[in-house]
Amino acid sequence: MTTFTFAPATRETAKARIALQGPGGSGKTKTALRMAERLADGGAIGVVDTERGSAKKYAIVPGRPDLGGHKFGHMPMAFCSPENLIAAVRAAEEARIAVLIVDSWSHFWAGKGGLLARVEEESQKSSNRGGKFTAWAPVNDLEQDMLDALLNFPGHVIVTMRTKNDYSMEGKTVTKVGVKTVQREGSEYEFDVVIDMIQGTGTVTKTRYEPLYNASVHHPGEDFAEVILEQLGQGVDPVQAIVDELVREGLTYDRALELYGQAQSRRLLGADLLHPKTGETAKLGDVIKEYGQAVKPVTTGVTVASLSASDAEAAAAAYSGGPEPSDDMPHDGTAGRPAAQAPTPVTAPQMRMMHACFAKVGLGAKEARAERLRVTSVIIGRSIGSANELTKDEAQTLLDTLTNFGDRENGAADFAAMVDGLAQQPVG
Repeated sequence: MTTFTFAPATRETAKARIALQGPGGSGKTKTALRMAERLADGGAIGVVDTERGSAKKYAIVPGRPDLGGHKFGHMPMAFCSPENLIAAVRAAEEARIAVLIVDSWSHFWAGKGGLLARVEEESQKSSNRGGKFTAWAPVNDLEQDMLDALLNFPGHVIVTMRTKNDYSMEGKTVTKVGVKTVQREGSEYEFDVVIDMIQGTGTVTKTRYEPLYNASVHHPGEDFAEVILEQLGQGVDPVQAIVDELVREGLTYDRALELYGQAQSRRLLGADLLHPKTGETAKLGDVIKEYGQAVKPVTTGVTVASLSASDAEAAAAAYSGGPEPSDDMPHDGTAGRPAAQAPTPVTAPQMRMMHACFAKVGLGAKEARAERLRVTSVIIGRSIGSANELTKDEAQTLLDTLTNFGDRENGAADFAAMVDGLAQQPVG
């Protein structure tokens, strides 16, 4: 049985995750490049450009330093599939890009090859009998893979998102109620800083960093990025923390294995550092192998330097508190993973998105908690007493259902009718 324990929480240094949103011409691309120059601190900047090469308007003109401009690597992308963005992120990792800009991320939702187009494509397949409702399942998996690649990128990430005016109608009266981002509902929750751009002025509408609360700056750039860098640096460097463990007296081979698993699970094996002994540039994974080899017991047949995929996953599982694979455990073909695992619980981003989605179908009020639990139980097919009991897949099914009806003109009424129809069937 797995034992779960709490350890003292320590803030770590991190990389920026920034979203700039606004209508066309509001200054998103220029702002992203200005902030990227400070964040990169001399490193390379890469731009995935879905806007027909518009980012190149801000590039340097050879022989004309008087015109200004920004130095960056440019990757045009016309077909905005999640697979293409994942490949672009991998290419950025290999190119050692310090700041990756995706301009714009909206196209991977509503552009050619984007997620909405993929849902339409899936719904037309002869094997799909549930139309768009069931077509979301494989597309959700693609979206999660895309998010994982983007948010796990080892450098800083800036995405731009388009917005459009959102209106409500009561009778014959049309009222502007704000702006709507061209991305999946709640996508802004994936970022540490969200900045709304209007005619060159950036206003922070969401942040995890207190100095940025409600900040509003005309043409935000290097100074704004400096504040973000200062906040990101207020903590322990996770790479240095591992190195400190390696050089500490009393290192054991088992501890080296744990550190290797910790670095792998956090995508730090390829992190650059200065070798603790030689001062030469090295990779964290190679340094761990070297120190592990030095303390390897003579009776041990496997070395850190020859870690297989299964060994590495076992080390990562040990670090995360999960069960380590053993020879008598069935495997599903994925190295080190048991065939049967407990369902993944609902994620924090999913929980944060639920309230907004319920509000769109008329169930956002605090007093509607009991009704929210009832309709949730009806939709997922089993009774629950709290949203915390949901699995990740159940939560996604719920969110997809709410989004589907919330975007309709008569969403609340259609949703209630759908739930009443499902309620005729027994709930497990």
